[in-house]
Amino acid sequence: MENVESAAAPDTAQDPAPAVDHRGLAVALMDISFDVRRKSLEGTGLPPLPNALIEILRVVENQPGITVAEVASRLGRQFSNVSTQLRELVARGLVTRTRDATDKRYVTLHPTDESLRIKTLLETAWADVLATATAQLLPEEQARIRASLPALQRLASIIGQPG
Repeated sequence: MENVESAAAPDTAQDPAPAVDHRGLAVALMDISFDVRRKSLEGTGLPPLPNALIEILRVVENQPGITVAEVASRLGRQFSNVSTQLRELVARGLVTRTRDATDKRYVTLHPTDESLRIKTLLETAWADVLATATAQLLPEEQARIRASLPALQRLASIIGQPG
């Protein structure tokens, strides 16, 4: 019976680059995301928003003029659920709905100035949490993170594409 470890190990004679530990990467990214969100709210004075609302808000902020159906498709959620959650974001003054002048059924979504203010505040707080943690890493670890940022940004872009 073959050893599981040796079966999973890359063949360095044919492939000098080690395989990406996708599970380890996914877990690390999820843990970082969870802890950054949790710790960043401490100093902002902002009430916490449920993750489902944050996800919708980020889509609207990144794609102003998107429709409810497009948001639902992008997030893989039911139209009715997204519509309900958008009502809450509108009530909180974070999203506006704009009806098309020629077709009243067509509604586009736009972030408000308050939403963009909160986005800036949160992104700054997220950066502060990461800066504090990164300062505790070794210089070579910091350099590796710095060097990996363009690839991680591209990966986020690829994963974030509809479909």
